[in-house]
Amino acid sequence: MRTHQGRPGLPRPGIAFGGDYNPEQWSRETWEQDARLMREAGVDLVAVNVFGWAEIEPAPGVHRFDDLDTVLDLLHAHGVAVNLGTGTSTPPPWLTTAHPEILPVTREGVTVSPGGRQAWCPSSRVVREHAMRLVETVADRYADHPALAMWHVSNELGCHNALCYCDVSARDFRRWLAERYGTVDALNEAWGTSFWSQRYGSFDEVLPPRHVESPENPTQMLDFRRFSSDTLLDWYDAEAAILRERSTAPVTTNFMVAAHIDTQDYWDWADHMDVVANDHYLDHRLPDPWGELAFTADATRGLAGGRPWMLMEAAAGAVNWQPRNIAKRPGELERMVLSHVARGADAVCFFQWRASRAGAERFHSALLPHAGTDSAQWRSTVRLGGMLDALDEVTGSVLRADVALLFDWQAWWAADRPGHPTGDVRYLDEVHAMHAALRRAGVAVDVVRPGDDLEGYRLVVVPTLYLVTDAAAAEVDRFVADGGTALVTYFSGIVDEHDHVRLGGYPGAFRDVLGARSDEFFPLQAGETVSLDDGRRASVWTERLEARGAEVRARFADGPVAGSPALTRHRYGGGAAWYVAARLDDAGRQDLVAEVLADADVRPVLPGAGGDVDVLRRTADDASYVFVVNGSDEPFVAQVGGTELLTGHDATEHHVAPGDVAVVRELPQDSRPTSEEDA
Repeated sequence: MRTHQGRPGLPRPGIAFGGDYNPEQWSRETWEQDARLMREAGVDLVAVNVFGWAEIEPAPGVHRFDDLDTVLDLLHAHGVAVNLGTGTSTPPPWLTTAHPEILPVTREGVTVSPGGRQAWCPSSRVVREHAMRLVETVADRYADHPALAMWHVSNELGCHNALCYCDVSARDFRRWLAERYGTVDALNEAWGTSFWSQRYGSFDEVLPPRHVESPENPTQMLDFRRFSSDTLLDWYDAEAAILRERSTAPVTTNFMVAAHIDTQDYWDWADHMDVVANDHYLDHRLPDPWGELAFTADATRGLAGGRPWMLMEAAAGAVNWQPRNIAKRPGELERMVLSHVARGADAVCFFQWRASRAGAERFHSALLPHAGTDSAQWRSTVRLGGMLDALDEVTGSVLRADVALLFDWQAWWAADRPGHPTGDVRYLDEVHAMHAALRRAGVAVDVVRPGDDLEGYRLVVVPTLYLVTDAAAAEVDRFVADGGTALVTYFSGIVDEHDHVRLGGYPGAFRDVLGARSDEFFPLQAGETVSLDDGRRASVWTERLEARGAEVRARFADGPVAGSPALTRHRYGGGAAWYVAARLDDAGRQDLVAEVLADADVRPVLPGAGGDVDVLRRTADDASYVFVVNGSDEPFVAQVGGTELLTGHDATEHHVAPGDVAVVRELPQDSRPTSEEDA
């Protein structure tokens, strides 16, 4: 796994607890009440000034800091530290009125109006100049304030304005392409512009991939995504540089590692953060919201290089932006929080502290709801603060997994474009499905960038990695040759980093390590299924596969390629590589994962773990902690001796009720029972 070196960590000992605080929405009398209630709830870190630009600069060059000064002084007096926002997330109306050219433009050429948030083009020099002056002013004023614990650059960069197609963005895109390729001939080669008479004579002829009436150039689309991610990262770096010149406090921004947002390549961003922070909300539009939470938390830990990370935003109850905003049932808040902490979060914060009376998010839940302190939500908030305080000793410990799952934003961008054999293959579907199967098998999973060092893992899972570089494919090859086990699923290894098909047969980059080759895809109709001769069933995808050294473990029993291998295992060097040439149903996938885990000698964290019971272990130099999150309808017996931190109960095994959680500080290794008789 990748690692971070020499960066400051989270700003306080113990697990930080808090959320976004927007005092500009409330009276000064309410500020006093908020500070007292934060202390009562155990809140010790709040994000302030995230959307403060219009408040602290009400007119060009006119600054008003009296309110923010008062709030920071008040919070500090009550022992609450501040994650101070730079305030640049959304320009004030005076700026968009004076300079409407800063507004972003859609693919269809429509200028986005102000009135929401992030109504600015990331390439605009005008908005950048104003924003950086604001950052300098804020940093000069508060760099030495005793409440300052960390800096919060902008907010959810790219959530609404990641892709801008205006003329300023076009200019920067051309400049980015010239730096990437050097010559227009190299660009033409990378983009395959001999197709459809698209060859460029100079970079000046290139445009962003604006709306067209025919399929667009896929590599142009891919490069525009890369450019857009890099442009927003450059914005972050510009703010961070100003802050680091004036302050030693850690600097970060909130990532959005989530199923519905794919605009930033956070692998490229992660090393620029002093602390990796993520916003995550349970997404009830998905078939498995809790499975997506687990994947996202594992991915955020991967971005942090295995180090502890920060949950910057979550929802104490319902959100306001889904078609049906589902409130949390009893116990779900605790399970949600412990799911993140078990996977490495050393800070748990929420949007927001006090529920808004007005504005677009007025029905979004908060730690302090509209009903006030006489509410179930407030009582949950106070309990949660106590629970996190009981876990302070866990901070700094890390999770180590035997299984790595390769995941890549650029592969996601490329795989989900039109013009493929079927539109039913969606990258995250297989990524989430394989991660969920591993989780249900009771094993811990690291989410890893393709190409990163795989040493130390027993099993590497490669789900639908359509786009892969030669170097990343070679790392999988080396891993297997050195004795590891790999599981690769359909539509992997197909194209290189330019989205050019690898010739010679599929699965392209992985043919040798898999010992198998297919010459044609046979996707299935919607709702169509096929059988394998081992009893498993599959949908969406089949292909005509030939074993070339691999052992055939199952064949298609029917369908368009009946008799063709569907599942193979290839001994390669000291290891083994499995290939599944279909989208198995849940039961078949679970069986396959169990088979491959046994082949790799990977076992659950505790006996009986899996299904809807998450069991994970975080370790430190002098202690280890077993987290049990029981999302099932049955009690779970955790066969681990030690002290349960939430209750202080000492036992050789711990009974966790349905819907409950437990965190056990394990007995030291030399004190653990060595047999059932000892236990």
